[in-house]
Amino acid sequence: MADQIIMTQKNYDDLKKELDYLVKVKRPEIIERISEARSHGDLSENAEYDAAREEQRTNEGKISEIEYKLKNADIRAEVTDKSYVHLDSKVTVYDREMEEETTYTVTSVTDVDVMNNKISVESPVGAALLRKKVGDVVTIHCPDGSEYEMEIRAIQ
Repeated sequence: MADQIIMTQKNYDDLKKELDYLVKVKRPEIIERISEARSHGDLSENAEYDAAREEQRTNEGKISEIEYKLKNADIRAEVTDKSYVHLDSKVTVYDREMEEETTYTVTSVTDVDVMNNKISVESPVGAALLRKKVGDVVTIHCPDGSEYEMEIRAIQ
């Protein structure tokens, strides 16, 4: 059985739009560039052809990835309750060991952006925070076997 990918309806709809663009717009553009590059003759030293083929491989990879995510989507209703952590919650936590406060947004795997503190519900931190409340202390189980604790200070 394939892994279910947790997402909201909005995440699902955004992926459908992206897939539609990649298949109906970008794919034909790339095919046209490949055809144009082929018309220039010798393909062994044709950088334009090589670049278009590489772009085609990348685009097809993205299409496959999105199709997989859509096929295995586990769509969750958007929750507005701020009394506990759920998908799309903004959570402020205090790391006692590091003595610092950080705010994370718990998102689906399709919206992860580590640089902006958007973490997946499937990540160690995201999974530990789910369904917890302000004041709860959660234990984060790291892939390397180590653990640390965080206190939930606010949920937005």
